[in-house]
Amino acid sequence: MGLDLGTKTVGLALSDVERRLASPLDTIARTKFSQDAASLLKRAADFEVCALIVGLPLNMDGAEGPRAQATRAFMRNLSKLASSLPFAFWDERLSTAAVTRALIAQDASRAKRAEVVDRMAAAYILQGALDRLKRL
Repeated sequence: MGLDLGTKTVGLALSDVERRLASPLDTIARTKFSQDAASLLKRAADFEVCALIVGLPLNMDGAEGPRAQATRAFMRNLSKLASSLPFAFWDERLSTAAVTRALIAQDASRAKRAEVVDRMAAAYILQGALDRLKRL
């Protein structure tokens, strides 16, 4: 399962069973950590997820800023609740921008883009990790 952790939402994506193709799944509205974690872990259990790929929002120079630190803190706390669910971070620089450009090219309205951008960014992040695994 791919995750795009934002300040207001968490975008979710799933891969197929052969781990070749990522597809957007859903968006969870963020409230407080305990509710966010419960929603996320329920979705992971519903789809029998074996691992999480988490977008790490690095700065353009590769440094970790406040958003990357917040993402690491979220996952540190989540791993205490689900120690058997492994996760890996994946550089997500420009993922939202790439998805937004693709949606604009498809002439999606601003409202439609806002509705789907987080889950599509999660799919973009997950697809990057799946493509890397394929080349190993």
